[in-house]
Amino acid sequence: MSYTKVFSLAVLAFSAALTVARGADFKVVANPSVGAASISADELKGVFLMTKTSLKDAGHVEPILEKGGPVHESFVKEYLGKTDAGLQNYYRSLAFTGKGSIPKEVASDADVVSTVAKTKGAIGYVGAETEAAGVKVLEVK
Repeated sequence: MSYTKVFSLAVLAFSAALTVARGADFKVVANPSVGAASISADELKGVFLMTKTSLKDAGHVEPILEKGGPVHESFVKEYLGKTDAGLQNYYRSLAFTGKGSIPKEVASDADVVSTVAKTKGAIGYVGAETEAAGVKVLEVK
């Protein structure tokens, strides 16, 4: 194998590793009852940390989470500034102190879309490539 081919393969492998390390790309989805077309990063954090139960132009909102996986890990790190373990501890402390409850968790992107579609005020996140029929995609500002 020539030096050029070896170098090209090394660059490709490095690029792939960076993509995996960077995490999954995702989009935020909402039930059609949510009147807003966009949501700020702070509002999104508030919804998922359960400090906000309603949004302007949206009314009552309810977070729907995925149980683990690269999309979940990426979302939790980027928007909530936590690890999955840290988030679970946070939710447990809310429930233990009576200040909140643990949000609904579902197994896959398809389950997030399905649950968000049938739950008034629901907001969730799915992989960027996931078909989002029955829900609307919110722009995060």
